[in-house]
Amino acid sequence: MNHKTIIKLKPKTLQNAASGAKEVLETTQSKLGFIPNLYGNMANSPGALSTYALGYGQFREHSGFTPAEQEIVFLTISKENGCGYCVAAHSMVAEKMSGVPSQAVNAIRNGEIIQDTKLAALSIFTRRLLQSRGLPIDSEIKEFLQAGYKEEQILEIVLAIAVKTISNYTNHLFNTPIDSAFASYALNEGQ
Repeated sequence: MNHKTIIKLKPKTLQNAASGAKEVLETTQSKLGFIPNLYGNMANSPGALSTYALGYGQFREHSGFTPAEQEIVFLTISKENGCGYCVAAHSMVAEKMSGVPSQAVNAIRNGEIIQDTKLAALSIFTRRLLQSRGLPIDSEIKEFLQAGYKEEQILEIVLAIAVKTISNYTNHLFNTPIDSAFASYALNEGQ
């Protein structure tokens, strides 16, 4: 994505983050060993960062999706929203930490069909839920359920869309540089 930075705020650090944001940054630093650029930018709004962190954690812990399925959801949303930062980050997590087949990661990144039928159904439904602004048609819900998912998981995808909207839009507004940890997964021009 080629656009200029819109927001000129400086990323917050452990030294200057406000209460609410500082705690999230400290937790992130202890878990990852670094504070992703997204978090530093988002920390300019403690409410946005803490809401993001809470929703992200709830989705990870309680969605009923496997780690691989979670990444399919996050990667699909990020690609659909045109967020190169989150596409890179979730591509790395998908392949290196969550066991998502490379074919599935590349299919989402390139707008192709995922070969695994269950993961394909999840990605297709996630995309449709996002594109329809939460108004899928009955046949789309039926296909999602027939793939082996539950109705409750539709609401979990809504949660993922909310969380990714916070991060994707923050990255758009800041034109967030991709962290070195995810840099090898950056989209090429035209992807």
